[in-house]
Amino acid sequence: MSMSARPRKILHLDLDAFFCAVEALKNPSLNGKAFAVGGKAGQRGVISSCSYPARRAGVHSAMPTGQALRLCPGLILITCDFGEYSRKSHEVMAILQQLSGLVEQISVDEAFIDVSDLPQPMEEIARSLQHQVMEKTGLPCSVGGASNKLIAKIATDTGKSRSIREDYPRAILCISPGAEEEFLAPLPVKAMWGVGPKMEASLAEMGIMTIGDLARCPTDTLERRFGKYGTDLARHARGIDDRPVSVEAETKSISQEITFTRDTTDLNQLRAVLKDLSVKVGYRMRCDGVCARVIRLKLRWSDFSTHTRQLMLSAPTDQDRVIYESAESLLLKLWQSDRPVRLIGVGGTNLVETVHQLSLFDTSTEKERKLLHVLDDLREKYGKKVVLRADHLKTSKNNEKET
Repeated sequence: MSMSARPRKILHLDLDAFFCAVEALKNPSLNGKAFAVGGKAGQRGVISSCSYPARRAGVHSAMPTGQALRLCPGLILITCDFGEYSRKSHEVMAILQQLSGLVEQISVDEAFIDVSDLPQPMEEIARSLQHQVMEKTGLPCSVGGASNKLIAKIATDTGKSRSIREDYPRAILCISPGAEEEFLAPLPVKAMWGVGPKMEASLAEMGIMTIGDLARCPTDTLERRFGKYGTDLARHARGIDDRPVSVEAETKSISQEITFTRDTTDLNQLRAVLKDLSVKVGYRMRCDGVCARVIRLKLRWSDFSTHTRQLMLSAPTDQDRVIYESAESLLLKLWQSDRPVRLIGVGGTNLVETVHQLSLFDTSTEKERKLLHVLDDLREKYGKKVVLRADHLKTSKNNEKET
């Protein structure tokens, strides 16, 4: 076999319940308990992450805190410690970089790694990587492996769903080259990227229940029903994905988004999630020493139509309040009360290097800018207390919205 014909070896690593795993490292008494990281009781908060015991009680990410407490009355709520999460994420990504120079980080707790040049079998590499991450960081992770990114990601998700462990899945599932379509065939269509409840229902109307059913459906039939997305569905159902592991030398934008487990028409919930995402984006900007000239909002409806809107700022910013208020104004322009939302995201683009001068920041006072940076420094050491103070800071001028 020629080198050009050699199958790729792509791993997908996903840190298991990342925020919760970090909190359990800090406080081992949380192990085995139902707890969640995120929204505060009695406020319009949302759950960012939850432990597996909490998940078994029906709690999930992006769920309003009040609903989570009703499902799980004994749920322990933990305030986000973004400084510690960022530090632990960097530790994990450094391990991946030592394994391969081809690492594509897709979120704070997920990454693709191209290990095609390593001589060991894919599963051996995956097990060694999982062991290294646990040994060096104390964090559990699951790994999927395949000849492409699509199958590697689905392998991770499938491995997690099949795990029978009580604490963390710590799953490993590798799919051999040539077995992609066979692996996918029995899986429900919702296991495919981008197939949520609405799309699942639409496919069910066509008699398509599994990915195997989808693979057998003529491509032109899917194209007529779903347009360009139908073409992608046909290719993906057959396990075809030629995308490379992308390594960008320079960050073009900084963004965060979340897909709801259940589509929502609750504007207050969307605002709360948007606020949480804006805090994360602002923090990442300040960590990277950049400001954004443009704030962008992404909204995906339940029918999978996706809309983005952006706002050019009068001056670049890296501040949570400005990011949130800009994104909220875009949300209100797009919002339709009768259309359920599947995904919401916020980001900053057209990035410039931070310059510490008053005219650069679109904030009420220079004191606010300085205070945010002081809080960021404290967050690295005392994340919980600082996040509480930052939250009050961001809402001090908008108490009627989210207090």
